[in-house]
Amino acid sequence: MDYDALRHFADSWGLVYMFGVFLAVILFLLRPGAGRRAMDAANIPLRDGATETGHD
Repeated sequence: MDYDALRHFADSWGLVYMFGVFLAVILFLLRPGAGRRAMDAANIPLRDGATETGHD
């Protein structure tokens, strides 16, 4: 496969692939219950590590 053929393939199907990944991420983030889990993940750095490990 030469450069021109690879470039044509990337220009056409690469764009379709990246658009599909974009849509999958958007749908993953907008699914029911995603907001609660996102907020939980955002608060991980703010949690007290002693309460999670059981140490005083």
